[in-house]
Amino acid sequence: MFYSIKELVQQAEENYNGSVADLMIATEIELTGRQEDEIRYIMSRNLEVMLASVKDGLNKEKSVSGLTGGDAFKLNQYIQKGNTLSEPTILTAARNAMAVNEQNAKMGLVCATPTAGSAGCIPAIISTAIEKLNLTAEEQLDFLFTAGAFGLVIANNASISGAEGGCQAEVGSAAAMGAAAMAMAAGGTAYQASQAVAFVIKNLLGLVCDPVAGLVEVPCVKRNAMGASFALVAADMALAGIESKIPVDEVVDAMYQVGKAMPTAFKETAEGGLAATPTGKRYAQEIFGGI
Repeated sequence: MFYSIKELVQQAEENYNGSVADLMIATEIELTGRQEDEIRYIMSRNLEVMLASVKDGLNKEKSVSGLTGGDAFKLNQYIQKGNTLSEPTILTAARNAMAVNEQNAKMGLVCATPTAGSAGCIPAIISTAIEKLNLTAEEQLDFLFTAGAFGLVIANNASISGAEGGCQAEVGSAAAMGAAAMAMAAGGTAYQASQAVAFVIKNLLGLVCDPVAGLVEVPCVKRNAMGASFALVAADMALAGIESKIPVDEVVDAMYQVGKAMPTAFKETAEGGLAATPTGKRYAQEIFGGI
């Protein structure tokens, strides 16, 4: 068992030939008593749901509220035109993240990774990795175990809850998990993966949770898109050998401290930020005014 990212990296390097996935599986065996075959099967089911949610969310349908839906489809059409400003891999991740969160808003099946509000990031990143890196079935599961290992430390030492720590704790954590897994899937080390985590969290510190009308739609859908695309940039930075000046465990602690200090208006209450704008209030009245 590991209680910090420093310990995670050390144990992976010293006991598992650098494999964070193998360390996470061993931890799951220790914590749950399940055998590796069962653990891998459960994760394979999670992966199936993730990839299906990407595919199923890529359409023009609107959510019940009408606030979201169809934007992933628009971005897909834009990518297909082939004249984009951003590199297609980045935009593919953004598209897939929006598709998942739009699917969530339409009451479709998603895998909370680590939450429903941030469910688009990791499916977007792994689906992009599968295409970009030609990951085998085993490598795809290792990707998720790696993401889960870093997420476990973040959850235990900071938060993955928007109600507790703001959106930095939801999309920030999800993007950080995906960045770490992407770095390792591309051939990086456990240490480089830890640096990718630091880059993501450092640069999303203070991100508020301000859902318009209290729904996990605006700005959540597009925040997942930005989180997924940023995760790829963070992974590339780590693979380039760039290091965080602040140790990653201190970065995680900083996120916890920022979350504690954040006013409740910015922690999933729909009382501040975009939810408190005139237009945000108007949407809330239109959707729930008659209830």
